[in-house]
Amino acid sequence: MKQTVAAYIAKTLEQAGVKRIWGVTGDSLNGLSDSLNRMGTIDWMPTRHEEVAAFAAGAEAQLTGELAVCAGSCGPGNLHLINGLFDCHRNHVPVLAIAAHIPSSEIGSGYFQETHPQELFRECSHYCELVSTPEQIPQVLAVAMRKAVINRGVSVVVLPGDVALKAAPESASSHWYHAPLPTVTPAEEELRKLAQLIRYSSNIALMCGSGCAGAHQELVEFAAKIKAPIVHALRGKEHVEYDNPYDVGMTGLIGFSSGFHTMMNADTLILLGTQFPYRAFYPTDAKIIQIDINPGSIGAHSKVDMALVGDIKSTLKALLPLLEEKTDRHFLDKALEHYRDARKGLDDLAKPSDKAIHPQYLAQQISHFADEDAIFTCDVGTPTVWAARYLKMNGKRRLLGSFQPRLNGQRHAAGHRRQGHCAGAAGSGPVRRRRVQHADGRFSVAGADEAAGEDCHL
Repeated sequence: MKQTVAAYIAKTLEQAGVKRIWGVTGDSLNGLSDSLNRMGTIDWMPTRHEEVAAFAAGAEAQLTGELAVCAGSCGPGNLHLINGLFDCHRNHVPVLAIAAHIPSSEIGSGYFQETHPQELFRECSHYCELVSTPEQIPQVLAVAMRKAVINRGVSVVVLPGDVALKAAPESASSHWYHAPLPTVTPAEEELRKLAQLIRYSSNIALMCGSGCAGAHQELVEFAAKIKAPIVHALRGKEHVEYDNPYDVGMTGLIGFSSGFHTMMNADTLILLGTQFPYRAFYPTDAKIIQIDINPGSIGAHSKVDMALVGDIKSTLKALLPLLEEKTDRHFLDKALEHYRDARKGLDDLAKPSDKAIHPQYLAQQISHFADEDAIFTCDVGTPTVWAARYLKMNGKRRLLGSFQPRLNGQRHAAGHRRQGHCAGAAGSGPVRRRRVQHADGRFSVAGADEAAGEDCHL
C-alpha cells in the first residue's frame, strides 16, 4: 500500500521530534487523524476550540524551544486558529499550523465552508502555502517547518482533504535534518566602536527584553563592568530580574517608577533584545544604542544613534573583553535606591487585611508558595499587572502570556489564551505545577476548554 500525503506528513513530523498535535478534528482532517492513529507515535491533543489549540501549541513551543503543531478542519475550523496563531507569531515561537481545506476541485466555486486560508493566514505567518498536488508536499512541508524554526514564528500548510488522501510521491523522503540555529555576532570593528562610545559615556542604563534569554550571566557581567542599572520589559522579566544586583525594575504602563526614571535620566541607553513599543517612555535627549538579532527591530520604536545586529549572549561575550571597567557608581546607586523605595511601596500594598483579600496580596502568596520550577500564565488586564509586580522569577520559573506591545508588552493580548497556555505547558514535558491568573469573563468565552486537560490526560 502506497503512503498517503497525510501519512507522509505524520512521518516527517515524527522524524522532526514532534510529540503531539493540538486541534479539533473534522472530516477534512480525517486523513491526518487516521495516519496519526495508525502510527501511534504522535499524540492527538483534542481541545474544544481550535483557538485554544493554537495557544497550547504556542505555549509548548515557548517552553521547549522546539517546533509545535496545531491543526484545524476546513473553513470555520481553521479560521478559529487565527487568534492563537497571531499570539504565537508575535511571541516569536516556532509553530506549524495544518489548515485543512475543501476538496481541491471545488476551490473557487463558492463551495460549502470555502475560504482562502493562504490569504487569511498571511499576516500571522512567515510562510503560508496551498498544497494543490501530492508532488508539492515534500518541499512545501520542509520549507514550512524550516521557516517556523529559523524565523521563530508561524508557518501554515493549507491542505485540501482530498489531497491528503492521495498517494505521496514514491521518491519523497521523510528524513529530517535538525539544523542548529546560528549564533550572530557583530563585526569586531563595530564592537570596538561601541566599546569606545561606552568608554566616554556616563549615566548608562540598560533596557532588556526577551532577547536576553540565555544571556543572564553575560548581562550581569556587562552591567557590573560599566556600572549600569538594568531596566526590563515585561517579556524580559523571567530572564533578567532574578539574582541581579543591578535590577531596578520594569518600565512602561504597568512598570515601576524606578524603571521609568532610570531610563528618562540616562545619558546613554542601551537596548538589548527588546521591542518595547512606547515612545513616551524613551528619553528624548539620550544617546540610544540598540542590539538585536532582528534587523527589522532596529529603530522601530525610538530613534537610534548606533545599532548592532547580533544575538545578545554572543554579542556581550565578544564585547566584554573590549571594555574598560568604570568606577563611578553614582547613577547606579541612585537608581538602586529608587528601586528599593518603589519595591517597598508595592510590597506595602500586598500586606494582608482583616477584611477583603486584595489581589496584590493574593499574587504575592501565589509566588511565595509556588514550586521553584512553576510555570505561570496570566490573562490580560489586571492579572498581568499583579503577575508583573508580584511573581518572583528565579531562573527556573516561566511566565507565559501575550507579552508583546499593548499592556507594557502585550502586542496581541488575546484575553482567553491562558486555557491553551496552561494545557500546552502541561503537555510540554515532565509534570510541573501551573499557576493561572484569570481575568473577568474568561470562563464565558472559552470555559469549555477547562476540560481540555481532562481530555488530553494532563
